[in-house]
Amino acid sequence: MKITLFTGNHNRHNFLVNLLSDLCDELFVIQESTTIFTGVLNGEYAVSNNMNKYFKNVISAQEKFFKKSKINGKNKNINILPLQMNDLNNCSLNYLEEFLSSDIYITYGCSYIKGDLVDFLIKNKAINIHMGLSPYYLGADCNFWALYDNNPHLVGATIHMLTKGLDSGPILYHALSNLKLNPFEYTMSTVMSAFKSICERIKDESIFEIKPEEQIKEKKIRYSTKKEFNDKVIDKFFNQKIDLQSKNFDFELYKNPFVLEK
Repeated sequence: MKITLFTGNHNRHNFLVNLLSDLCDELFVIQESTTIFTGVLNGEYAVSNNMNKYFKNVISAQEKFFKKSKINGKNKNINILPLQMNDLNNCSLNYLEEFLSSDIYITYGCSYIKGDLVDFLIKNKAINIHMGLSPYYLGADCNFWALYDNNPHLVGATIHMLTKGLDSGPILYHALSNLKLNPFEYTMSTVMSAFKSICERIKDESIFEIKPEEQIKEKKIRYSTKKEFNDKVIDKFFNQKIDLQSKNFDFELYKNPFVLEK
């Protein structure tokens, strides 16, 4: 089996690379790079004291679940194409040819894909890991906004078919977590839930048997953009008393849920 993964360069992305490499004969990774010092150096988010404080908590939670993961150089089946973030859509299909002959295509934490490449991926039934529960939360920083809105039961991940619409493809299943230790570790544990579940379901091939379910647009609560994630809302977030137990899971809201218990 061959797998192609489009992803980023943080510890959690490297962790997923290593997990997938153990499942397949060859793993092709298109890895986009951005700063790992979010809030300190220019990147996807602004530089500020609040951003620095927020992402220090994110990084701490990430290291708890994914350690300081590096891509395992001993796994000779890993082929990597490193790119700067947002360079991907300037690459022709010919340029990416070696990475486009796989059995499974997965996108997670990469830039928004357009043009001939997204047409190719849709045709080949690519799967996206969206960190947020669709159709309730779409866009950027979805699990932050679910907590901000006092909806801890809507923190999680959506594994869905890739489409041209952002996070709007037919849903395969949702991934959740019962590790409600603190807001940062809770949201990061749902990343682990997404990783473990997709690897299990690729390994036993059940991922291919799930019938995708179209999203109901009327259920959308929030469509967020990166511009909305600013110092003001971070301030309010830190001053909120977030009770992760305030709302129990409602399994009527999720599709084929996988729940991480430890």
